[in-house]
Amino acid sequence: MEEITERMEDYLRITYEVEKLKGYARLKDISFMLGVRPSSAAEMLKKLREMNLVIYERYGGVRLTVKGREIAEAVEKRYEYVRKFLEIILVPENIALRDAHILEHRLHPKTILQIIRFVEFVLTHPDRPRSVTYWFKKFRKYCEEKSKEI
Repeated sequence: MEEITERMEDYLRITYEVEKLKGYARLKDISFMLGVRPSSAAEMLKKLREMNLVIYERYGGVRLTVKGREIAEAVEKRYEYVRKFLEIILVPENIALRDAHILEHRLHPKTILQIIRFVEFVLTHPDRPRSVTYWFKKFRKYCEEKSKEI
């Protein structure tokens, strides 16, 4: 099987997101979301179809196969946890959205795993109301003070 590229992962994730949102995905939805020409999206969808990751028929809809959905869900999870991590450390939302996309492709899988563990721990720890909330407040204040120094 051909190696799945970052770009292929992007197509799978966007197809997954559009399917969740609308119940189905079309070529024009995918090309719009990725900011590419429909002809470019069609070429990539053909490759993904050859790899048995999508079901795509010209002039028809696009659906993920079981394997395509598994990959898309894994990519989505990586992206969401990296985004949440960036937001925890007070990266502004618009920057976190962009940077999470870059980092989820570039970071080593072990680094991603530790980010996932950290975010899960921070968001679900039983002592969160005391310790984590206190830490967030102190960190926010620290960042505000450092911003005044610049």
